[in-house]
Amino acid sequence: MFVFVGLGNPGRQYAKTRHNIGFECIDYISYMYKIPIMKTKFKAHLGEGFIQGEKVLLVKPQTYMNNSGESLREIVEYYKLDVDKLVVIYDDVDLDLGIIRIRPHGSSGTHNGMRSIIYQLRSDEFPRIRIGIGRPEHPQDLVSFVLGKLTTDEQQIMAKAIEKVGQSVAEIVASGIDMAMSKYNGKASDSI
Repeated sequence: MFVFVGLGNPGRQYAKTRHNIGFECIDYISYMYKIPIMKTKFKAHLGEGFIQGEKVLLVKPQTYMNNSGESLREIVEYYKLDVDKLVVIYDDVDLDLGIIRIRPHGSSGTHNGMRSIIYQLRSDEFPRIRIGIGRPEHPQDLVSFVLGKLTTDEQQIMAKAIEKVGQSVAEIVASGIDMAMSKYNGKASDSI
C-alpha cells in the first residue's frame, strides 16, 4: 500500500494559500482517481482506493503544518508501513513557482512540516514531491507570503503543477520513484 500525504493547514482561512498546495494536490488526486476523502482518523482526513491496481491511502493531516508528523507517525505505526511507501507532497519556497521536484529522500530544508515528520518518524528516507511556490521579494515577509493566496496568474501555473503531481503519483505506483523523477521533475509546462 502507498500512502500519499499532502501537507497544509486545516481551516477555511488557509484554503487556497501557497502553504496548502499539498492539500490541493490530494484533493486533485482524490478527484482524478475517484478516491473520496470521507474518513477522519489518525488526526487526518483520509481516502482509501486504488491507483494502477495498487491500494492507496490519501491523507490530509489536520494537526496544522508544524505538527504534521504526529498524524503520519500514527499512520505508519498502525499500518506497519515501510517509509519508502510514504510519499509527502508539499510546498517549497526554494523552488520557482510551478517547479516539481520528486526525490526518494532528503532533509527537511526550511519546511517546518517536514521537520515534524522527520522528527516523528526518526527517518528522512521517504519519498517526497516538492512544489515550488517561489520566494517573497523581502525575506522578512516569508510567513505572510506562504500563508498568502496566489494571484490569478500564479493560480494558472499552479493548476498545471497540481495536474502534473496527479499524473506523477500513478507513475510512482506503477514504475517507481526513479521513473517518476525522470519523467516529471521540472516545470509544470514541460512536456512529458
